[in-house]
Amino acid sequence: MDHPQAGRLAPACHSRASSPLRTTRPDPPGQGTGSAGSAHRASGVARPEHSRRPAMESSDDTEEPPLPLALSRFQVSEEFGFLLPDPLTELPAPYGPWMDLAHELPQLITSHQLRSRVHQMPQLNTQHLQGREELHLAHLVLSFITMGYVWQEGEEGTVQVLPRNLAVPYWEVSQALGLPPILSHADFVLANWRRKDPNGPLEIENLDTIITLPGGESLRGFILVTLLVEKAAVPGIKAIVRALGAILQSDEETLHRALEELAGAIEAMSEALRRMHDYVDPEVFYSVIRIFLSGWKDNPAMPHGLIYEGVSPEPMAFSGGSAAQSTVLHAFDELLGICHRQDTAAFLHRMRDYMPRPHRALLRELQGAVSLKQWLLSSGDARLRAAFNRCVCALTDFRSHHIAIVTKYIAIAAAKAKARRAQPSARAGPSAGKPPAALEAKGTGGSHIFSFLKSIRDTTREGMISA
Repeated sequence: MDHPQAGRLAPACHSRASSPLRTTRPDPPGQGTGSAGSAHRASGVARPEHSRRPAMESSDDTEEPPLPLALSRFQVSEEFGFLLPDPLTELPAPYGPWMDLAHELPQLITSHQLRSRVHQMPQLNTQHLQGREELHLAHLVLSFITMGYVWQEGEEGTVQVLPRNLAVPYWEVSQALGLPPILSHADFVLANWRRKDPNGPLEIENLDTIITLPGGESLRGFILVTLLVEKAAVPGIKAIVRALGAILQSDEETLHRALEELAGAIEAMSEALRRMHDYVDPEVFYSVIRIFLSGWKDNPAMPHGLIYEGVSPEPMAFSGGSAAQSTVLHAFDELLGICHRQDTAAFLHRMRDYMPRPHRALLRELQGAVSLKQWLLSSGDARLRAAFNRCVCALTDFRSHHIAIVTKYIAIAAAKAKARRAQPSARAGPSAGKPPAALEAKGTGGSHIFSFLKSIRDTTREGMISA
């Protein structure tokens, strides 16, 4: 794994302002600094061969927030957190060719017909996409089609070129949202859910995905359990705002309540994460699902990246999906002042390029906030320190649960798959799901997975304040 930002400090270790939160606004659409596309080019500078851009929603942050930090400024919902609230499930009629393909993806991939169907697809004009919700659904649909197209034949049958009729609109929608042209957590989880009963609860029995890939119920479970982890985090996200406001007001009682709420939310996230064992089969995840989450950066199966035809003649490299693309844990690290080691921090910082632009802006705002840890160290309040340590302990435990899941679903599953391959009577054919050997020791985001996860867990634990 390369670390283009290895010399940078950990995201949570930048010097902190001693003044209230800065009030800079998030980048308006299309004006973000360091767009995701610019950070990952294999060579050259990618420019679309024409300048057509999709219609954009106007900025709605017209008045100063009453608090130092208002979540709505960053497209974060009081009810849903970083999840896209009740995402659209259908695009306007002109985009029917995309939706038709997307709804048939599992069958088209397993029957090896997706690539030929994509080649027959018309190149659609993205100008008719209106507003954030339509753009997010378009990005979700084009991301899933792209992953199916690239990985239809497994890691030994990859392609070098994404055809123009898919690549150009995908690039345009990506640029409009400030997202990279690859499937990320923002698509796979945040924008890929619907309620079966629109008035029913946000519980797994009442939830389904909008777009899917091979993997059946295990894929559905993987997406929806991850969604429930995001939902469990919502009280903690709101607690960040309360904690920072309490510091500015020197309100120790409110700060204590906020820290207790944050710890409770992180503990609820661990509880939600444990449901992965009930809903996802390790063999199906490793042998069928995982390859479709893989990217074309730090992946030996696609060492040169992917050419987006009509966008750039040079190949571009983007990381696959990763839990490190979830803004939640970055936000908690920022508040708690968790300092990760340089190589790990560089990877985490690069994963921020895969988050929605307003969520990245929130992390920058938290990065410039007053330091909770420094404030507690100078306050000398033992009760507040204990509440802070409960948060750090809960976050450490969550990361330990994640390591246990990765061990079960990747390390043990990989060993079993390798043992099956060694048997003379090993199954063959696409229905068996040939597991991707190229990433046996790596995450789909390209990290060396166990050293990476253990480093993050250990540096989290080191963030405790000694009594």
